[in-house]
Amino acid sequence: MKKNVCRKIIGGLSLTSAMFVFQACYGTPQDFGLDLLVEGQVKAKASGLPIQGIKVSVAGNVQYEITDENGKFSFYTEMLEDLTLKFQDVDSTQNGLFHDKDTLLTERSDKIYLDITLDEK
Repeated sequence: MKKNVCRKIIGGLSLTSAMFVFQACYGTPQDFGLDLLVEGQVKAKASGLPIQGIKVSVAGNVQYEITDENGKFSFYTEMLEDLTLKFQDVDSTQNGLFHDKDTLLTERSDKIYLDITLDEK
């Protein structure tokens, strides 16, 4: 009886190990859907200077990116018929206060670069 239990445990571990090696060699299934690279820069309309701390998000999605010190952002998202991007000032008064802005993308490409200007409040 004890021999059968040990044999079943070793057999189960062997099968698990073989499945792990298979996944390590061949990987998990990849998303072969059409992805869109959205990148750009956010600047103040009055001064033309880049704005850090602007939240760039896809409407209806939890995905977002915060602009860096040069006002630049970059992310991949699913390519949809109409895609709305939201630009929100989330760093409070650190870099000034700016109005929110929505942008509707209808362009069909796998890479889009945007130059966005925001008005100060």
